[in-house]
Amino acid sequence: MSLPKTILASSAVAKTCHYMPRTRDFFLNLLRKAATLSHLTQLQAQLIHHSLLLTDISITTKLTHKFFDFNATLHARALFFSVPKPDLFLFNVLIKGFSTNNKPLSAIYLFTHLRKSTRLKPDDYSYAFVVSAAASLGDARIGGILHGKAIIDGFGLDLFVGSALVDFYFKIWRENLAIKVFDRLPQIDTVLYNTMISGFVKNSCFEDSIRVFGDMVLGNGPRFDLTTVIAVLPAVAELQELKLGMQILCLAIKCGFYSHVSLLTGLISLFSKCGEVEIARLLFGEIRKKDLISCNSMISGFTCNGETEDSVRLFKELLSSGERVSSSTIVGLIPVYHPFGHSYLCNCIHGFCVKLGIVSHSSVSTALTTVYCRLNEMIFARQLFDESAEKTLASWNAMISGCTQNGLTDAAISLFQTMQKNNVNPNPVTVTSILSACAQIGALSLGEWVHSLIKSNHFESNVYVSTALIDMYAKCGSITAARELFDLMPEKNEVTWNAMISGYGLHGHGQEALKLFYDMLSSSVKPTGLTFLSVLYACSHAGLVKEGDGIFHTMVHDFGFEPLAEHYACMVDILGRAGQLKKALEFIKAMPVEPGPPVWGALLGACMIHKDTNLAHVASEKLFELDPENIGYYVLMSNIYSVERKYPQAASVRQVAKKKRLAKTPGCTLIEIGQVPHVFTSGDQSHPQSKAIYAELDKLTGKMTEAGFQTETTTVLHDLEEEEKELTMKVHSEKLAIAFGLISTEPGAEIRIIKNLRVCLDCHNWTKFLSKITERVIVVRDANRFHHFKDGLCSCGDYW
Repeated sequence: MSLPKTILASSAVAKTCHYMPRTRDFFLNLLRKAATLSHLTQLQAQLIHHSLLLTDISITTKLTHKFFDFNATLHARALFFSVPKPDLFLFNVLIKGFSTNNKPLSAIYLFTHLRKSTRLKPDDYSYAFVVSAAASLGDARIGGILHGKAIIDGFGLDLFVGSALVDFYFKIWRENLAIKVFDRLPQIDTVLYNTMISGFVKNSCFEDSIRVFGDMVLGNGPRFDLTTVIAVLPAVAELQELKLGMQILCLAIKCGFYSHVSLLTGLISLFSKCGEVEIARLLFGEIRKKDLISCNSMISGFTCNGETEDSVRLFKELLSSGERVSSSTIVGLIPVYHPFGHSYLCNCIHGFCVKLGIVSHSSVSTALTTVYCRLNEMIFARQLFDESAEKTLASWNAMISGCTQNGLTDAAISLFQTMQKNNVNPNPVTVTSILSACAQIGALSLGEWVHSLIKSNHFESNVYVSTALIDMYAKCGSITAARELFDLMPEKNEVTWNAMISGYGLHGHGQEALKLFYDMLSSSVKPTGLTFLSVLYACSHAGLVKEGDGIFHTMVHDFGFEPLAEHYACMVDILGRAGQLKKALEFIKAMPVEPGPPVWGALLGACMIHKDTNLAHVASEKLFELDPENIGYYVLMSNIYSVERKYPQAASVRQVAKKKRLAKTPGCTLIEIGQVPHVFTSGDQSHPQSKAIYAELDKLTGKMTEAGFQTETTTVLHDLEEEEKELTMKVHSEKLAIAFGLISTEPGAEIRIIKNLRVCLDCHNWTKFLSKITERVIVVRDANRFHHFKDGLCSCGDYW
């Protein structure tokens, strides 16, 4: 057996000095100098030979600790179990070693052995180390049990244990419990506060993170250090608080932290995310010895600001210097934030990763999956995901979110269900994405099930999760449930307020939306451009012309927002729906920017409501010029002509669309029965209960005809016979879905359906009539809004 150089060197020195006794200090010195696992194993043999290993517990403990430094967990474990009577310190070294070397279950088993099978009693270090193991395992149940045992053993208020518990609760997304533990600790220190700051960042509670940092700076907490400043930088970056970022930079200079590479790297990331890439570039230039981490930060900074050429250039410089790039380098290079126009670059990066052998790294495959999803390259994204050997929670989230954002809601829900079967615990990001999918298709029962999952995982305190729940309930027709959740939320951000205001707008509750908007102004949350758009939308669907005009004025003159095309379109819609078509046209002509398709489209829709063929012709000409491939405008104009019985003009418009080979989006309607979604198309006969559905429809038609209902056929093709027109209208998808709902639910049960297009006049009148004769509440969500039908009336007041 050849001895390592350090040992040989020591032997040479011994010969020179004629004699060096193999004392305890001699071996401890060798232990400190050991540079490889081979050195350690040979030293272990020497210690056994000199009968020091089992007789000196201190040397055994230090050797065990050293084994963990080299990730040699098996060696450490074998050494530990060779000791007849290990002391508490050795137990703690092993528990900590297992925890830090990704063996959390081993750490927990050893702690259990310590408590149950020895006479030793765990101390604060034992609890802190085993709680850290539970945190890396992400097991809320085990962590909760350990917390309880710590309290029983008298360590519930211990600072060291408390810091570990705070970190644990943050890692399982239970920031409310982390705060409780923090508040109850009688002693505080910088480490505890730093844990709070970084924990809030990890849980996306950025304002809370900055608040704790502010307490330390103002002297209301322990003294801050370099770690404190570095920990708060991501929170400032995510909120894009440029002014605060500048203040922290000045504070760092004043405190002498400025020269630290880790701080400069964090500041590069901060200013990059604030869009100040030139400041980031200057800071990067301040680093004399640029390490890989600082280069990665600068590459990522260039990429997130769309400076793709600079990021690729720096990446090439790294390669040329001989520096071995890491997975973080690649993740920073992938243009996730500005993917459009960089499809070729993404393919090149993908190829480079395959060649380098790092495409299987979870962070790399997740970033590539994300960018492919944003480029709508869903085949590539799914292939990458399916081929990933290690599917982390982040990779599941990327794929589910990508499917949701690209309208593949069925795939998103299927992935989520597979994730559950694979026992992968979701986090707030997961449930937020799946709630968005539920909202898109109106899957209320699935959304309610996800809500129960949120409760069992204690995610309700997360503002983003609660906001997603509000949005889901509002878009699934349960506006009351949405408001109840909204009122229960202790903390609301601008997205929360926007979701609730928008929900009221969808349901036609204009006055409630306005009241909530003014409540928001009274709170500390500032409205955004989307807030004003949501309020204007609500005014539009409730006929609140004066109020809408006042909101628009407030947005421009009091808050200084520059209206977007959508804001102008909403104002045109408000005026147009109220029958003020001339004012709407005057508003368009007075616009400081060139009106686009949304504005002219709003005017054309108003012309349909108020049957103004002349103005409709003006609007349609603009639309056919600005957006010639949009079939919806041709259909709308044709219907306007048909209503006025100008059939030749209607046919002419349809002929133009036909020559352009424009196809109308097929109408379809979804209804959920017993948590199972059923989709119907016009004239659909593919459903297993098709015969029963059509029989019910015929029965209903007979009853309604006897009661005086007449089919609205004015917008159907004029060259059909009247009887054929009635048959065409009878088999619209929403009628089939409602008929199926009637035969599949108990008498008196509410029926909810979702239509992908705007509900037509005939179906609207038919559903009103039906709600009266069946004594049912029927909720319909179309492409524009919600309609609540009850006792022969609709909540929209025939104003949609």
